[in-house]
Parts: sequence; structure tokens; C-alpha cells
Amino acid sequence: MRLRRKPEAKQKLMEHPLVFTPTEDNKGQMQGQWRSAFPHETHPLHVELGTGKGQFLAKASTLRPDINWIGVERIEEPLLQAVRKGEATENTNLRYVWADVENLTDIFATGEIDRIYLHFSDPWPKKRHAKRRLTYRRFLDLYEQVLAPAGDLILKTDSVSLFDFSLEEFQERGWEVVEISRDLHHSPYAATNITTEYEDKFSSRGMPIHYVRVTPPKERAVADEN
Repeated sequence: MRLRRKPEAKQKLMEHPLVFTPTEDNKGQMQGQWRSAFPHETHPLHVELGTGKGQFLAKASTLRPDINWIGVERIEEPLLQAVRKGEATENTNLRYVWADVENLTDIFATGEIDRIYLHFSDPWPKKRHAKRRLTYRRFLDLYEQVLAPAGDLILKTDSVSLFDFSLEEFQERGWEVVEISRDLHHSPYAATNITTEYEDKFSSRGMPIHYVRVTPPKERAVADEN
């Protein structure tokens, strides 16, 4: 379905106190400073890339007040919906970034993030578009830079092809699979799972949700520390 454009969304996001919008003037301003944006600076920092309409973050920030949550989204209309959902919770452990994942290392410092979430990212099914998939090795290298040495990444998708592609990319770049299920809602990991809009829709149709949690290469992480 074609996204309905809302001209007022840009201005509302630019002015909203929960939203950080990177520009040429403030480029790098928040690098290494994100924890200071929250009342509890010592809490872990979890970041959802492609937060969409924000159901996951609204629920997660409520269920897990011991974590500081950030949603990154490049399209203003769904992001505005996400911000409104977050605002309605009145949670103080929730922030948003209006930006493209391509610019991740301009927004977060090396090792600043404890966990990254990729929820139902565009599978870009055509082979010629493989480099656009958010688990393509170029993106994995970006994630590796901003993740803490003990950090991890969680992927959920309904797409078998994207899931299989992602597993191949993880292996190619030396990421370690810690947890995996091709039917998340009937797995041991279902108990702590927090659903997204797409997840509710797909699972209601009987479609299995594919899940994996991975950690970045230990060799490069150790080398960076030395």
C-alpha cells in the first residue's frame, strides 16, 4: 500500500523534543552522549532500526523501564505515528532519531549501543537489490562499529529468503549465532518476545516468524580494545 504523505509531519518532527534530527550543523553532536539524554544514564542502550509506526518501542519501553530505547526511522509519516505512540506512554526512557541507517556511525559513537533490533526490514527480494538489505555485509560492518563488544543484534522477519540471506551474511562477516528459531512464537524465546505491528499481522495469518540473535566478531572486538 502506498504511503500517504503528510506535509506537516516534517515540521512536527523537527520541533518535537523526543526526536533528534541530524543535520550538517549538528552532525556528530550526540555521538557518545546518548545516555545523557535519559534520566537513568547507566541503563543499557537498545536501538531499533526502522522503527516504523512504533508499536514495539511503545510496548518495550513500558515493559522494560531498565533500558533506554531509541527508534531510528528515515520516513517521516510512520515516525510521527511512532512518536505519538511513545508520547502517549509518558515513558522517559524513549527517544527517536529521524535519519537513514546509512548514517548510523555519524549518530552513535563506537561501542555506544548494547543491542540493535531489525524488525521486518524490507527484504528487497530481487537479487540485484541485495546490497540494500539491512543485513548486507556493509551494514553489518556499520553495526559492528557502534555495538559494544558484549553487544548483540536481533533480527525478526517473515521472509524466509531474507532470513537465509542474513544467516549467510552473518557467517561471512564472522558474527556468532546465539539464538535461532524459524518459528519464534512456538519456541523457548516466545516468553520474552515483544511484538511489532507486522508481527501481529503475519502471525494472525499463521505465518511463522523467523528469529535470530547474533553477536559481532570477537576477534575484531578484542583487537579494537588493545
